[in-house]
Amino acid sequence: MALPWSETADGVTVTVRATPRGGRDAIDGIVALSDGRRALKARVSVAAEDGKANAALAKLLAKAAGIAPSRVELLSGATGRTKSFRLSGNAQEIAARLSGLKGGKDDEPA
Repeated sequence: MALPWSETADGVTVTVRATPRGGRDAIDGIVALSDGRRALKARVSVAAEDGKANAALAKLLAKAAGIAPSRVELLSGATGRTKSFRLSGNAQEIAARLSGLKGGKDDEPA
């Protein structure tokens, strides 16, 4: 199974399928997208207005990866549900932490 992240020279690039106003802040595993790619399925409790949901997602990813929130950068998808983030730091350590989030079954294509 393809993973929703890839290691780069300065960290990890991760694809996220976001659900704003999801009731809580959580990463719910990995989901298959309609184009065949994989993404981390994440929800945040805040609404998608004025970048609040993107900021909450960045904070959630930082916590999951064990890095400072300042080391998380939104690369694409600022206004969409599918987003790409760069997590800066030791790529192997970040990938290992993200691997711990894979629990559960893959969902149907989103």
